[in-house]
Amino acid sequence: MIERARILDAGDPLAQYRDRFHVPEGVIYLDGNSLGCLPKATPDRLVEVVQGEWGEGLIRSWNAAGWIDLPQRVGAKIAPLIGAQPHEVIVADSVSVNLFKLISAALMMRPGRKVVLSEPGNFPTDIYMIEGLEAQGLAERGLASRENLIDALNDDVALLLLTHAHYKTGELFDMAALTEAAHQAGALVLWDLSHSGGALPIDLNACGADFAVGCGYKYFNGGPGAPAYAFIAERHHGDVRQPLSGWMGHARPFAFSDDYEPAPGVDRLLCGTPGILGLAALEVGVDLIAEIGIERLHAKSQALSEFFRQCLAEADLDMDLVSPSDPAKRGSQLSFRHPEAYAICQALIARGVIGDFRDPDILRFGFAPAYLRFADMAEAVRHLAEVLETGEWQRAEFRERAAVT
Repeated sequence: MIERARILDAGDPLAQYRDRFHVPEGVIYLDGNSLGCLPKATPDRLVEVVQGEWGEGLIRSWNAAGWIDLPQRVGAKIAPLIGAQPHEVIVADSVSVNLFKLISAALMMRPGRKVVLSEPGNFPTDIYMIEGLEAQGLAERGLASRENLIDALNDDVALLLLTHAHYKTGELFDMAALTEAAHQAGALVLWDLSHSGGALPIDLNACGADFAVGCGYKYFNGGPGAPAYAFIAERHHGDVRQPLSGWMGHARPFAFSDDYEPAPGVDRLLCGTPGILGLAALEVGVDLIAEIGIERLHAKSQALSEFFRQCLAEADLDMDLVSPSDPAKRGSQLSFRHPEAYAICQALIARGVIGDFRDPDILRFGFAPAYLRFADMAEAVRHLAEVLETGEWQRAEFRERAAVT
């Protein structure tokens, strides 16, 4: 498959973009679905912000360098990449905090209904945020399997909360169909785009979505702990009341009024002072992904994952695939079940092939097409075959659990 990989790489229209990222020598990075690689332009941008805007401009840079508008500016750049209008997306806080804001807002918009419906096995923070509101008597958690979600949409459901691409398997929900079903039941819908935003074509407005949240440090390459983004459909801008009524979400924060008046539109999702360094780094990553184009990224992602599977077949590795076999039905990843998935993952990392593990038995490989090559797929499978055939994963150091897996 190495020769086939060389041919595919030679004809890859996105090959030039690998040089726009810092990919460490000797590393095959298959974990961009957890933390994206560093864009080479990011360090210079941060030096500019730190030394010039902060160091020289000091507090004047809130106006002179446009710091005060960064949440809206970066949000407007993300908007067309997820099928939204520029004024419907804002960058603020984390995915978890934005989930809390929007779940609370949805409950207030559906008085008399308290159930927030999701699926068991959804990403933990999504379910934990429902539980937190349940503990305050404001919500009731409802869980239903994928096959039974539509039947579970009854008159008690205020909000349907789902992750577009499942974090373990990559399986995609039919966003349009589920949104329509929820609306027919009188419920609102909140989509978590953390494992699809920046990697897959998404059209929130075409699907009629009400709310969405997403992550800045995965496919948007904003860096560890990068700020998240949130979407509110324009039709809800006058109705949303979020519970974290911090000063930056005020209509006139520098009027310093004792009484809270929410800012117009999506700006009311702001809470505290925005983190300028994180926003500046994220903007670099968003600009780069926008330049490459989501459709092209998605096409290459599908090609990479299918080539990975072909390499597995040629190596006669019968891995237990838990992701959908149809690339159109999964995100930018492949996940496999193995009882020794953790140790195998650690053995691969020691060889420079970085994927990740998800408890209890999932070995996960992410395909960030902006900087991955087809040759990386062939080499990763070669390493995987050697790790399995030699029993290398059985070494004691590969079985010791680290704090982050």
